Amino acid sequence: MTGTTTAPPDALLHWEDFPVGETVAFGAYEVTREEITGFAEEFDPQPFHLEDAAANDSLLGGLAASGWHTCAILMRMICDEFLNRSAGLGSPGVDEVKWLKPVRAGNILSVRRTCLEARVSASRPEMGLCKFHYEVRTQTGTVVMTWVVTQLFSRRDAGPRPNASPSGDSGNQRGSAPSGEGGGGPK
Repeated sequence: MTGTTTAPPDALLHWEDFPVGETVAFGAYEVTREEITGFAEEFDPQPFHLEDAAANDSLLGGLAASGWHTCAILMRMICDEFLNRSAGLGSPGVDEVKWLKPVRAGNILSVRRTCLEARVSASRPEMGLCKFHYEVRTQTGTVVMTWVVTQLFSRRDAGPRPNASPSGDSGNQRGSAPSGEGGGGPK
């Protein structure tokens, strides 16, 4: 399934608005040299993020953004696209980050988000959990970073607490995409 979330553009997004299997592309963020070196000076002062000579002699083969800088850019694009207009409740943490290719000055980054799984919290039925896979891509379509994270959202209509099965599962799982392994955090 490709498209946008199921809620109208001006509506507050809830757990129900992120169907399993949905893929959404968004964002266009141009990375500048000044931003790369400024972030590096402040937070990741390794020479290959600061100096051309050191960067040219490194595995990166030229000046490149810190992976943490790319994570921060992704987070900004997520907030701008949907998180700041959602009933978001935070996250128990990032499951996985992979930096696959260097991010260079002049790259225009965009995002592709896929909902891998969604379930209701067994202990807090007013809350739903969505596991997302994000890809950060350049203007040529090259995937430079992936990020897998579970995000928590309020449910639009939690209704009465569901009867828990003997295993402790609430029985309210909407499904899982093929990668389907669970992470830590609220049950």
